[in-house]
Amino acid sequence: MDNYIVRIYRRKKNNPRILVGVVEEVGAEGKKAFSNLDELWAILNPTKNQLASWKRSKGI
Repeated sequence: MDNYIVRIYRRKKNNPRILVGVVEEVGAEGKKAFSNLDELWAILNPTKNQLASWKRSKGI
């Protein structure tokens, strides 16, 4: 199981799919920004290739 800290800085009350924030994986360095619900979902559920690439770029 992965653990994340999700910080939401802005959201539209009349359109909950529009939100802005960052995601941090607990125990890892770096943050990933998102500007809508689809981007947040992609960060939290990456494909194996995306995850491996991101970890390599962070030296993990």
